[in-house]
Amino acid sequence: MLYLASQSPRRRQLLEQLGVAFAVIDVEVTEQREAGESPQDYVSRVARDKARAGLAALTDASSAWVLGADTEVVLDDEVFGKPRDAADAAAMLRRLSGRTHTVISTLWLVGGQGEYREECLSRVRFGALDDGLIQAYVASGEPFGKAGAYAIQGRAGAMVEHLAGSYSGVMGLPLFETARLLRRGGISPSP
Repeated sequence: MLYLASQSPRRRQLLEQLGVAFAVIDVEVTEQREAGESPQDYVSRVARDKARAGLAALTDASSAWVLGADTEVVLDDEVFGKPRDAADAAAMLRRLSGRTHTVISTLWLVGGQGEYREECLSRVRFGALDDGLIQAYVASGEPFGKAGAYAIQGRAGAMVEHLAGSYSGVMGLPLFETARLLRRGGISPSP
C-alpha cells in the first residue's frame, strides 16, 4: 500500500495523475534549516523526515511504502519557505522580481524494503513585477501556503518569463521523478 505523507492538496492531485492507489497521512515535522545545511540537503532531510514520520504512524508498516516530498524556492542560497503574512509574501516577490531562482523538489519513498530518493531542480525566471502587481497578487490570497509565495499553476503563471525544468516539480511533486521512484518500490504508475 502506498501512503502520501503530505497535507498539500496539490501533491494529492498530482499523485492522482499517475493512476496509483494511495492514502494520505497527515504528518507534522519541523521545517527549520540547520546552521551550515545546504538548501538541497535541507529539502532532502525534510522530505525524508515526512516519509519516516508517516511510516512510523502506521500500525502495520510491513508492506507499506510512504512517499514524502518537500519543495522549496531558493535565491542566493536563501530558502524561501511559505510566507508568514502579507508583508512577508510581498517581500519574497520583490526579491524574485526580474530574477532567476531555483526550485528544489525532493522525494523519498520509505518502507520496510528500503529507502529511495529522487530530486528535481528547476530554474524559474520571473519578469519584472511592479508593486501594484505584487500587492494585487498578495491580496488574492494565492501566495499563502506556497513556497516562495507563489503558485505557478495559478495567477503567478503570468509572472513566469522562463521555466527550465519540471512544471509539476515547481508545483510540488515532479511527476517524472515520482513515477521513476515508485517503480523502484515496485509500484507501477499508469502511462
